[in-house]
Amino acid sequence: MGTLLDVRNLETRFKVRKGFVYAVNGVSFSLDKGEMLGVVGESGCGKSTLLEVIGLLLTPSRVGRFEMEFSDATPAVVNIARLLAANDQAALAAIRAARIGFMLQSGGLLPFLTVRDNIRLPCQLLGIAEDERLLTRAIQTLKLAGLLHKKPAQLSIGERQRVAFVRAVAHRPKLLLADEPTASLDPHTARLLFALFIELVQEWGIAALVASHDWGLVKTFGLPCLKANLTQGETHFAFS
Repeated sequence: MGTLLDVRNLETRFKVRKGFVYAVNGVSFSLDKGEMLGVVGESGCGKSTLLEVIGLLLTPSRVGRFEMEFSDATPAVVNIARLLAANDQAALAAIRAARIGFMLQSGGLLPFLTVRDNIRLPCQLLGIAEDERLLTRAIQTLKLAGLLHKKPAQLSIGERQRVAFVRAVAHRPKLLLADEPTASLDPHTARLLFALFIELVQEWGIAALVASHDWGLVKTFGLPCLKANLTQGETHFAFS
């Protein structure tokens, strides 16, 4: 299907009292359309930082190449590294809103909206029609039909995570990022969400990056993985 995301020599560091902490140190990888890549490792080892950089929520300290390819865009290959260097926030925000779906570990639901309205929000902001078949499928698979009228405060943490997943896919993004999507789910529901995740990625020909500490679950679905290793204040990623 072709490459959607290509990243080379990505580095993100944070200044501390005695120097720098490298949350991401020189990682390189690519994602093809229809491919899902796991990012595994212990809590605090840089998985979330990597997703935030790829999701254009955090600017890397250095990057050799950072490109995304969208077949329906002109030009088809978007040089993200160049946009970051130029601090073109308008262009980055447009890509983030229309092309990227991000499931935050906290859920990130708006507390004053119902579940139904949280799910509808991405399409409303972009001014595009909802994919009713997709939403019905996701809502039924993840057993959310009885929660649509509720506010986030009325939901369990696991329920919020399920809603956040549906919201992240509602506008059919080209790149889907999920930070610990199954952390608060029971094993059965975790497998259901992961299976739906993989089905949508393959059906739509999109790419996905999912951070998880659940190495067993990731292995069950046979995903290729980047494993994070934290050593002396530096996180290195290697394929495993």
